[in-house]
Amino acid sequence: MDRMNIFHKLILFLSISLLCINVNAEINNDKFIVVIDPGHGGNDPGAVGRKGKEKNINLNVATKLGKLIERNCNDTKVVYTRKSDIFVPLHKRADIANSAKANLFISIHTNAVARKNSHVRGTETYTLGLHRTEENLEVAKKENSVILIEDDYKQKYAGFNPNSSESYIIFEFIQDKNMVQSVNFATLIQKQFKNCNRVDKGVHQAGFLVLRETSMPSVLVELGYISNPSEETYLLSENGTSELANSIFKAFLNYKGDISQVKNHVVQKEKPTNIKKITNYKNDIVSKPIFKIQILVSDKVLPKNSSQFKGLKPVSYYKENGMIKYTYAEDEDYNKILQIKRKNVDSKFKDAFIIAFKDGKKVNINQAIKEFKNNK
Repeated sequence: MDRMNIFHKLILFLSISLLCINVNAEINNDKFIVVIDPGHGGNDPGAVGRKGKEKNINLNVATKLGKLIERNCNDTKVVYTRKSDIFVPLHKRADIANSAKANLFISIHTNAVARKNSHVRGTETYTLGLHRTEENLEVAKKENSVILIEDDYKQKYAGFNPNSSESYIIFEFIQDKNMVQSVNFATLIQKQFKNCNRVDKGVHQAGFLVLRETSMPSVLVELGYISNPSEETYLLSENGTSELANSIFKAFLNYKGDISQVKNHVVQKEKPTNIKKITNYKNDIVSKPIFKIQILVSDKVLPKNSSQFKGLKPVSYYKENGMIKYTYAEDEDYNKILQIKRKNVDSKFKDAFIIAFKDGKKVNINQAIKEFKNNK
């Protein structure tokens, strides 16, 4: 089969997957449902260290996280993709979340690098998207390679080859409607990890199959590097796994609180929307979409000349779900913003992405691009 046929087959599979999943990003009337996914398991050990295996670390932290939620959140139902040392295919993990009509999906993993880089350490949290760096792609390849031990994986995943960079072209076509909420939750997780003195490796995007097929806000957490001797000791310790589980739990409480406030219309009382515009630009309130480049998320307002902007100016910001979102450049012409992003932003902020506003409100980027094309 030639490359073009494989490409078309992958795109068709992605389209069907997105059409078939049950969209459920709103809070259920009865209970908030969170699905906790301990990565790997059974005959798939995941990353292997000198003393331990990733699958056991993942399950340990996932179990502790679930118990914290169950004991403290009576309005929340916890669903696990696995509770023991068994192998669960990636597509079935997503099926469990979609069938449960979950409000949130948390996939828990442990990272590793080659022995020559055993000094690498820290936590990072991923959301679904096109990888921005080779390092992000390698993480996705590692986690996706589990499908190779599944029966008939070529048929199940429409010829997707987790080790081929070409297969990841399909993620260029993904516009995840849950991206904002996913990034918010990922940011809250990293903030909590940093609070307990973990090395913060940031929030990233990459093409994870297990996240692609879920229909709710989803994150994949890399707890640390089992390839680092000192981190492995921490990851295998009772204190370490408890700290990690507690950090994710605190982030969950913050995230769920923000979502509940939005649902009950108690956030931004002066506006019925969840997003409060606080920039100085007057041309946000127009009949055409305004495109901007989101570069940074913070839990507080930063000084105008903050080094975190890496020399970009002027920088604007808006508030969403209790977080300050910083943007650079704005124009009604999507192509101009895309050029600015590639020329001036990508080298400084590898996880930057384009967003859109209309009449002062944030809108779906797909719809905004479509409207832009129709107006040309």
